[in-house]
Order: sequence, then structure tokens, then C-alpha cells
Amino acid sequence: MAAAATLVSSAGGLLAMLNENHPALKQHALSRLNAYVDYFWPEISTSVPIIESLYEDEEFDQRQLAALLVSKVFYYLGELNDSLSYALGAGPLFDVSEDTDYIHTLLAKAIDEYASLKTKAAESTDRSAVVDPRLEAIVERMLDKCIIDGKFQQAIGMAIECRRLDKLEEAVIRSDNVHSMINYCIELCHSFVNRREYRCEVLRLLVKVYQKLPSPDLLSICQRLMFLDEPEGVASILENLLRSENLDDALLAYQIAFDLVENEHQAFLLKVRNHLAEPKSEPAEVPSSLETTNPDSGRGGDSVTSEDVDMTDGALTENVATSTSPDSRYSDRLTKIRGILSGETSIQLTLQFLYSHNKSDLLILKTIKQSIEMRNSVCHSATIYANAIMHAGTTVDTFLRENLDWLSRATNWAKFSATAGLGVIHRGHLQQGRSLMAPYLPQGASGSASSPYSEGGALYALGLIHANHGEGIKNFLRESLRSTDVEVIQHGACLGLGLAALGTADDDIFDEIKNVLYTDSAVAGEAAGISMGLLMVGTASEKAGEMLAYAHETQHEKIIRGLALGIALTVYGREEEADTLIEQMTRDQDPILRYGGMYALALAYRGTSNNKAIRQLLHFAVSDVSDDVRRTAVLALGFVLYSDPEQTPRIVSLLSESYNPHVRYGAAMAVGISCAGTGLSEAISLLEPLTSDVVDFVRQGALIAMAMVMIQISESSDSRVGSFRRQLEKIILDKHEDTMSKMGAILASGILDAGGRNVTFKLLSKTKHDKITAIVGLAVFSQFWYWYPLIYFISLAFSPTAFIGLNGDLKVPKFEFLSNAKPSLFEYPKPTTVATTTSTVKLSTAILSTSARAKARSSKKEAEKASEKGEMSGAKLKASDKDGDSMKVDNVPEKKVEPEASYEILTNPARVVPAQEKHIRFLEDSRYVPVKMAPAGFVLLKDLHPNEAEELSLTDAPSTTTASNAGASATRQQGASSAMAVDEEPAPPQPFEYSP
Repeated sequence: MAAAATLVSSAGGLLAMLNENHPALKQHALSRLNAYVDYFWPEISTSVPIIESLYEDEEFDQRQLAALLVSKVFYYLGELNDSLSYALGAGPLFDVSEDTDYIHTLLAKAIDEYASLKTKAAESTDRSAVVDPRLEAIVERMLDKCIIDGKFQQAIGMAIECRRLDKLEEAVIRSDNVHSMINYCIELCHSFVNRREYRCEVLRLLVKVYQKLPSPDLLSICQRLMFLDEPEGVASILENLLRSENLDDALLAYQIAFDLVENEHQAFLLKVRNHLAEPKSEPAEVPSSLETTNPDSGRGGDSVTSEDVDMTDGALTENVATSTSPDSRYSDRLTKIRGILSGETSIQLTLQFLYSHNKSDLLILKTIKQSIEMRNSVCHSATIYANAIMHAGTTVDTFLRENLDWLSRATNWAKFSATAGLGVIHRGHLQQGRSLMAPYLPQGASGSASSPYSEGGALYALGLIHANHGEGIKNFLRESLRSTDVEVIQHGACLGLGLAALGTADDDIFDEIKNVLYTDSAVAGEAAGISMGLLMVGTASEKAGEMLAYAHETQHEKIIRGLALGIALTVYGREEEADTLIEQMTRDQDPILRYGGMYALALAYRGTSNNKAIRQLLHFAVSDVSDDVRRTAVLALGFVLYSDPEQTPRIVSLLSESYNPHVRYGAAMAVGISCAGTGLSEAISLLEPLTSDVVDFVRQGALIAMAMVMIQISESSDSRVGSFRRQLEKIILDKHEDTMSKMGAILASGILDAGGRNVTFKLLSKTKHDKITAIVGLAVFSQFWYWYPLIYFISLAFSPTAFIGLNGDLKVPKFEFLSNAKPSLFEYPKPTTVATTTSTVKLSTAILSTSARAKARSSKKEAEKASEKGEMSGAKLKASDKDGDSMKVDNVPEKKVEPEASYEILTNPARVVPAQEKHIRFLEDSRYVPVKMAPAGFVLLKDLHPNEAEELSLTDAPSTTTASNAGASATRQQGASSAMAVDEEPAPPQPFEYSP
């Protein structure tokens, strides 16, 4: 074509032929102009009306060629809309397989246009957005070309964007690796599909494709069904696996159940459990009767209340059941899987792991206790919070028992918080929750005159112990709520009930809490508002309208604030469904309700990185007249962006330099929430300057956020972790530091070492499903700005960093695996020593000038007398002048620095921090093979030598027969260095010579 173009210097002659009457001449002119249009389009553009008239002439045979020519001219003129319009008229002459800029540009334009029209058609109630069939034909040709060429990922991306589920199904089925393509679809769905309804449609299609496969991935199918809220489908799959004769199928069913439990959706799991069919006969009676005669070792069964009876069933049935009939086998497996789905099995195993691996450093708490002033109740309470967080889920309450006199200084609400802290320490202790808290619980008519604050705190503690697993404790909490009219006890009972019944949407409980709200008590009403939200979380219930109406009626700010957060919780995860309510709240004249609107935006669009939500939040962050609303708008960005934490520091970087301290605080907390547990370098860099901000509450927020980001990050991985720990110690020890900063530093110390240094923050499960309990926990925790007892909600976001392998009996066998990285990268922080906390300063000895001269003269004489000894005298002279140097010289050659191993052998159960997961490898010659190749969490293990005896781990469950035994076992559990350090005597003075 280039050679031909050199022979033709102008398109004028060809353009003149277009005015001829004979169709053959016009056809010849069009075909030649189409060949030369790349070179002569400026000249051809002057005759576009003539060519357009040929296209519009229905009797002209080559109308499509005229359309193609006009389309190319418009393309070169930059008029892409007109160009696409005429390209559609070109029909098959517009060849999508051509590799030219013109084709590529118009195809992109066509796909964008088609996707936009399909989206409008789907989102609008009236079907006014009609799609041009010619445009649809072009997109279909492009999709078919991608599938034929084997570019399946491109085809899948286009099909999802263009809402062509038929083509999506075709691309997935015809691909070489169906499983990987489905996983790619799922990733696209959660990352780029903004509308929840459409996302559900795509996932429903993928489940259908999965089920057609010869070997479907049941783990993935059940995760998708959970997202679609279809418990019947999950129950059907689990039941089929449980009825199988193959033990491997039962292991897979247990693995599916553990993976579902990780997503923390209590209401869904209860539905699945209830849909599982009962066995025809009742073989489960045999093991249960045996269990009553079998003495329970150290479990204190006599004081176990009705809600605590199912925990150990799953562990016993497989061993005691002797019958091998299908019904008996199904019954045994059903008992186990019900224990898993109720959360009891995983909670019990987690409790044992946190107890046996507890590495919390009591010396840090002792230092904090000694450094705070007696009169400072805020720091006193903060120390109690820090202790609870530091020992969350470990059942170790040694610090409290050893400092009872100090603890007794807590009065009123501080006593409420101190009692509630036991709920965090014993979180998940479902078996003995009631008996542990019995001394503090309301005693009824015959009760002693205990403080209502400790009674309210104990009810709150029960909620924390049974958070998201409150089937058995709900009735007790309801009874406690009904039988009191003391607002402090109502406050604790409401919070406890909301936690225990999280997301169950129980109407009876809602009505009881509503009755408390209508008493118009500020203290009880605030807790009632939050509790109603916890109960209805994610339901988008119409009851939110009632709550909003009452918020407008009441005069109490505390009640309005509680209701505002409660309303926000009801629209959790509803995305565009919540837009009407969000609009209503954000336009309200009351700043507290606008503040609730920010939380509604955050929770409705949690983890979606939705551009519309981010835009709205940024708008309020810089324009609202209320500082509270601005602070919360920035903080809310953390919830919207937690699935893409790298984006958060970039988005809030300018806000972190705002003149308004509330906005700076919000920026710090947003980074802390979205980057929690990641150790992200950019997040640490953004928070560092805020930890030395001029405003005290900004420093507080930055210190807490920094601890959230740095949790489970070792000093070897990032040296800034060590310097941050030293900064916290300095702030706590500084007598002149203000209370707000000191409180932030104390809480940060607790968060850094949370859960005995064995937990981290996880807002997403391994299957990228959001963890409802964790996100709700952080949302309520961020309310501690107004109400300190809500700090304990942070414990809901803790996930153990553990690999726990289980056999078919759900026991933990000894099993070794490899961490292919240096042990120092992921080791526990070194325990603090007395020297670091009570550092002594060695003062130089004062020497008089006369003494110095006399000493110099005597040493000179000695040197002269010993001249025959040669160099030895010089060595002695140096030794006498500079004591200690000779020892250093002697020790140097003895020190041999051995190179650190490049790997580490871990034994099940083991601590595996998130950054370590990519280094985990399973040994080839191992007796056990994981059902799913997961580097952390609960993993079912297939035994390759089932006839050999097994060696089990985790047999030392925390002893909980009485509260005193718990304290005693906790004391034994502490490491020698930290436990002894608490009562250690001062170190003896350094050796010295006495001279009169």
C-alpha cells in the first residue's frame, strides 16, 4: 500500500468519481479511498457529506463500505462517537481481527459503550437504555475471537464488564484450566464488580459451572454459597460427604466447616447446622451415656451450665463408637461437624493454643503500674485494659490476682471496666464462662450487696466470652436484663446480649432491648442503641427506621450516638441497598446522626474500595462543620479500604497533614484499621510524625494505630518496631507526659503483645470473605473516644496466628513442617529484663588534682623499677589505669558467632505469623498430608499410616474448675523470666574496693 501511495499524490480524482452516476465508478472510488484513507484523510474529510449520502442511499450496494470509510475519517478527526456509529453501519466489513490502531481504539470504545448501556439497563427500573443490536454483534464477535484464540482471561474480563454471563460461562468451560479460571472470576468479582446484586449473579453462575465439573472444588463452592446466603446448598454438600464411606470425604467436610467458621457468620452457620438431616436411628446416645460415666479429667463438669455441654462430644464419639453401620458412622460425624459449625471446636482448640503458647511479658505491665500516678484514674483504667488485651483469650489473669489491692482502687465505671476485662482474658471459655464470672454476676433476690458496676461489667464480660457464639448464654442475659431496673446493670446486659446474639436478628431479643431504650435512660439507652445494631447487623431491617425516629425524639446525646452507630451496623455490607438510609442520615441537621451516616457508609461499603463511597467520605472530611463528623469521615476510609491496604496511606497522606487535629486523628486511625497487622512500611512512615504531634489526642490515636500496624512484626523484619517499643516505654515513664498520650502508649503496649503475642488483626478470611465479628468489633472499638469500656470490642478483631493440624478425630497430632526462612525474622520479642526498666547510671568518680599528681609520680617510679620486665610493665600500667579492658580482650576470641539457620522445623500446633505463611512448606516424607494446602489456620490432616499409634499435642487444656485454679495454672504457665521478675528483689550492687 505504501508503494501505491507514492504513485498517488492526491485523492481529488477519486473523490470526483463519487459524483458520477454509475454505481460501479462510485464503488471503485470508495474501495480505493478506503485503501488510501490513512494518508489522505484530511482531503477526504472535505467530502464526508457526499460519502454519508451514499451510506444513507438504501439502493446503493456498497453502503457498508461507505460507512467504513466515513468511520475511519471521523477516527482520524478524533470524533470517536461518530466513528463508532458509522463502524456499526459497516457490518462485517468492520473486522475485529485486524491488528490496527483504528480497530483497537474502536473496539475499546465499543466495549465501554456496550458495558455502560448494559449497566444502565440493569440498574434502571425502566428499560429505556436499549442496546443497539449492531453494537452487540461487534462485542460478541470480539468475545468469540478471544475464546477461539485462547485468551480466556481477556474474554472473562470483557464478559463480566459487559454483563454477558452466557459468554462468561462459555469462556470458563472452554478454558484449559477451569478451576484457575473460576478463581480468576471470583477475584475479579470481589475486586471490580461494584454492585452487590450483579456480583451475586456471577457467583451463582460459577457455582452452577462448578457443579457440572467431574471433580468439583467443594471448598470453593461452599464459600460461594455462603456469600449467596444459601445454607441449604452447603448443608446438602456436607451431608453427602458425611454419609460417604470414605474417611477422606469426612475430612473434607470438616475442612469445609472450619473454613466457613473462619468467616464468622453466626446466623448462616446456625442455619446450615439446622439443615443437616438427623440420623435415622439414634446411635449418638451411646457415646453420650458413656460420657456421663467417664470421669472428666480436670474439667469441673459439676459447675458446667446448660450452655456448655456440647464442647467435647466431637472428640469422644469417634473413639468410643464401636458400631460401623452407616447410620452410626453418620451420627458420629454429624456430632463432630455440629461442634465445628457451632464454633465450639475451633474456640476450644484456639483457647488451648493461646494458653499453651502464651508469651506475654508481665514485667511490661509491672513497669506501667509502677510508673503511673496513684491519682490518675484514666491511666489506672488504661493499664487494666492493656492487661486484658495483652492476655486476650489466654485465661491468664496472674497480673490481676497479684495486684488485688491496686485493682481495688477502681471505683464506679472503672470497676465496671475492670470486671469486664475478665471477659476478654477468658474469651471463648464457653465451658466455664458462667462459673468464672459467678462471683460478680447479679445474685437475684438472695444476692449480696455487690456493686452494680461490677454486676454490669460481669454481664458485659459474659457477652465478650460468648461473642458471636451465644446460643447458650442468651437466655441468662435476657433474664438478667428483664429482672433489673438499674441502668448500669442494663448497660452491661445490653452490650453482653448484643455480642452474644450478634447478627441473629432475633425479634424477641430486639423487643426486650427496645423496652430498655424507651425508658429514656442515657446510660442504658446508649448501650441499647449499640446492642440493637449488633443484633441486626447486616440485615438492612426496617427496624432501622424505628431507631432513627427515636433518635430524633430523644434529647440525650448518648442515646442518639448509640442509635446512630446501631443504625449503621444494620446496613453492614448492603452496599447500594443502603444508599437511601445513608442519604437520609448524612443530610440530617443533627451532627451526631451525620456522624452515624459516616459509619453507615463505612460499613455498607466495607472492604469494597468503592469510588463513590470514598468520594463521599472525602467530601465530608473537608466540608462538614462538625469536627466529630470530619474525624469519623476520615476514619471510615479505613473500613472501605481494608481489602487494599496499600491504597490507604496514599489517600489519607494529605489529610494527615491537615490543620485540623480531628482530621489528623482520623487519618491515623484509618491507617491503623485498614493496615492492621500488615507491618506496611508506608503506613509506619505516615504514622511516625503523628506520634510526636503537638496535640495530645492525635498522639494517642497515632500510638494505638502504630501498634495495630506493627502487631506480630519482629524487630528483625523492621527495626522501627524496636524503636517504637522504646518510645512507648519513654512516654509511659515520663512523669510530665500528658494523660491522653500516656493512655495511648499504655493501650499500644497491650495491643503490640495482644493475646500472649499469638494473635493479629484479620478483617478478611483466607478466602477473602469479610470477617463480620472483626469489622464490627473495630467499628465499636473506635467509639472509645466517647466511652472507654468499648475498648474491649477490639478483642473481637483478634485472630490467632496459628497452624493447627487435626486428624479425623479432631485431635492435634504431632506433625512437623518447615518454615523456609530465618527463625529470627518471625521470633517472639525478647522478654524485658529488670535492667531495662530500672536502668542505673554509673557516675564518674571525682579525683582531686593533688591525688592525680601523687598517683602519677608513684606510677612513674614503679615503671622505672620494672623496666627490666620490658613490655609487661606497659600492659600492667594500662590494666591499672583502665580497669575492665583486660577482660574484654580475653573474651573477644572466645565469642564465636554461629551463622543463623536459614530454615526452622515447626511442630503442630505452631505459631505462624501472616508474613511467614509464604515460607511454610510440608515435608515430603511426613506421615500426615493436609487435605488443603493451607499454611495457617485449622487444617485437616490425612493419616498415611492409620494403623500406627498417634502421638497427640495440646492435651494441657486450661484448668478451670475454680477461679483460683485458673490463677494458679496461669502462674505456672508464665515463663521463668517474666513470672519471677514480678517479685524479684533488687540486684546486688557492683563489686567495689573500699578505701578509707
